[in-house]
Amino acid sequence: MRLRPSSLVCLQAVQLMSDYLENALSRGDRRRLERHLEQCTHCNLYLQQMRSTIAASGSVAPDDLAPEALDDLVEIYRAFREETRE
Repeated sequence: MRLRPSSLVCLQAVQLMSDYLENALSRGDRRRLERHLEQCTHCNLYLQQMRSTIAASGSVAPDDLAPEALDDLVEIYRAFREETRE
């Protein structure tokens, strides 16, 4: 997701968190998110919660999942992405 060069609002920041944690943001979006995080206590808390959840749950590779479970997750993700676009 590429954003306008303006400041971020919290909703935009939250939408970028996963890509931020995976180092998948463009340099510009990363800088904008980090500037937002410098000023926003709520988004910082959200980021800390995401990091804690990742640390607590570990990681699962696609090959670790049953094909049905992987299909379900892909379907859930696609539905989520479609909702966020509307």
